[in-house]
Amino acid sequence: MTSLISPQERFAAAVAALPLVAVLRGIRPEETEGIGRALYDAGFRLIEVPLNSPEPFSSIGRFRKMLPDDALVGAGTVMSPEQVVQLRECGGQMVFMPHSDLNVVRAAKSSGLLCVPGVLTPTEAFAALAAGADGLKLFPGEMIPPKVVKAIRAVLPKGTLLLPFGGITPESMRPYVEAGAGAFGLGSGLYKPGMQEAEVAEHARAYAKAWSDLKVNGA
Repeated sequence: MTSLISPQERFAAAVAALPLVAVLRGIRPEETEGIGRALYDAGFRLIEVPLNSPEPFSSIGRFRKMLPDDALVGAGTVMSPEQVVQLRECGGQMVFMPHSDLNVVRAAKSSGLLCVPGVLTPTEAFAALAAGADGLKLFPGEMIPPKVVKAIRAVLPKGTLLLPFGGITPESMRPYVEAGAGAFGLGSGLYKPGMQEAEVAEHARAYAKAWSDLKVNGA
């Protein structure tokens, strides 16, 4: 039976559950089951496997098969329309990009996939939204402090999802949220290649708790 829930609705539900993207750069296919279980049990519903990881499409396919439907799985470091096709064929649902190549954005949207391109300026942000972007990856996050996020947020359409990626810690989320960020991409602070399931679970719970605490305290 064809789902009546659109990709955008599923994305919104995953973000509402926990707006943290697990960026698993370097993960191997045989590690996906344990890492995926640890992340899902901690509340994560957004999983990204960068394409410069070993056998990334195999890992994405394994994640998609093992995780419940409320989790969304995608690829990061997507650089070409051809990679978008490969992602769709292995069951991936989201395209994350370090840049804002509008050809890739359009390819993702024409394939029925969610797309979050990387932007650094308002010019890139508006062009990406016009091409159909479902959110904007603020990358690298280290170059976009909260005061810059606030300035960009002020000129963008209401409801635009801003996701800082890079250098995010449990302690650094609050000022970004107060500036208008709605989600985050978590890299080496959450997962590094070779990390064991228990350690990933510990990091995942720390990030999830930090987010919960922000909401409880009204950030």
